[in-house]
Amino acid sequence: MNDSRGKRTFLSLGSNVGDRLALLAAARDALAALPGTAVLAASGVYETAPREHADQPDFLNQVVCVETALEPHDLLTQCQRIESEHGRVRGLRFGPRTLDIDILLFQDVELEEPDLMLPHPRMLSRAFVLVPLVDVWDFARGMAAFDVARLARDTAREQPVRLYSTAEA
Repeated sequence: MNDSRGKRTFLSLGSNVGDRLALLAAARDALAALPGTAVLAASGVYETAPREHADQPDFLNQVVCVETALEPHDLLTQCQRIESEHGRVRGLRFGPRTLDIDILLFQDVELEEPDLMLPHPRMLSRAFVLVPLVDVWDFARGMAAFDVARLARDTAREQPVRLYSTAEA
């Protein structure tokens, strides 16, 4: 990799099964333990109602900014491994889960492949992503330019997002 500092990426963390707060903390720790990866910032933790399937517990959501030497597909593989190690079972799409880690944005990368699309194709319509993203947007470098704060305000009007705790809770 030419950039010795690594690439910045924003990841969305979510959980609605088990000890949700502990699972988010475990995800942050596991991401920080990846080779050539450091967690630079973590948003507050927000609670949101499920969107696609209402008959499930509320989610806790958080966005983290990491700097990584991993390539996007390698990071995706590691995120899926971390999810599995924390009890994630892939069943009902948008259904209950112990841990969900989505790559939202990856510095200087745009992809449209079956297994990975960057920027994340649904991030701009999800208040549970945009509201926490505002907390850490100052760490953006080489990202698509858009008004995260305005988008967060607009989506949160229709999709309530409640602050659950501060980062690192």
